[in-house]
Amino acid sequence: MIRIPTERIDRFIEEDIPYIDLTSMVLGIGDCSGRMEYFTREDCVLAGASVVRQIMERIGCRVVEGHDDGAKLKSGEVFLVAEGSAANLHAAWKVCLNVFDHLSAIATMTRKMVDAAHRANPHCEILTTRKSMPGVKDLMTEAVMIGGAYPHRLGLSETVLVFEQHLAFLGGFDAFIERMPEFRARCIEKKLFVESGVEHALDLAKAGVDGIQLDKIPAVELKDVVEQIRAVNSHITLIAAGGIGLKNAEEYAGTGVDGLATTAPFAAKPMDMSVRIVPSL
Repeated sequence: MIRIPTERIDRFIEEDIPYIDLTSMVLGIGDCSGRMEYFTREDCVLAGASVVRQIMERIGCRVVEGHDDGAKLKSGEVFLVAEGSAANLHAAWKVCLNVFDHLSAIATMTRKMVDAAHRANPHCEILTTRKSMPGVKDLMTEAVMIGGAYPHRLGLSETVLVFEQHLAFLGGFDAFIERMPEFRARCIEKKLFVESGVEHALDLAKAGVDGIQLDKIPAVELKDVVEQIRAVNSHITLIAAGGIGLKNAEEYAGTGVDGLATTAPFAAKPMDMSVRIVPSL
């Protein structure tokens, strides 16, 4: 999946342990050998396993068994076991748990949305936007990919996507259409996408854009809009966006669009996961 550099892993650790584990030091238990088990109290899709293994290795713990990313877990299931000194186990405990419960929540929500969309349209994909929390885009992107979705747009350098505010600087929609040949010549290796409501969708399809992001159109209206656009340009890519989540993903996928752009997985409530740490026998 996504490569997480060692420097990133070290920052995750330092965020929780800036200097020392004062509690383990005061209690004098640091050198004792122990065993740590991670388990879930909810059914979920596991994410964060590859990152946690890197964290464990940097801290000095040994992962002796564990599930891989993407595993479907049942409530009560142990999904990772590690061994090491009490100091190292306690150092890994919380940072790894935080990775697991946040990323697994995103992966689980994503998987539910993917399954919902595919029930209505097997060719409609879930696409997560760049509205992720700053600083953790790599982790959140990996989680949605584990859940079966694709990143819609990871940054401004990646795709050409024209919004209403761009058109304002060009003199409006008509001016954009007039200059489209000029813009297409500048992005010859890229596709040209435009976000639009109902009012300009057909004009964009006739003008020959590669794709339209149909924003905030109710699903009950969108199907007719999609059919009209496809009648003009059968090869155009259509993405629905705006307010799409688990409750309406299936309905929107049924309109015939190619993808659903959403931020919903990023707001998933962390999974209820926990840890047992015990001395080695």
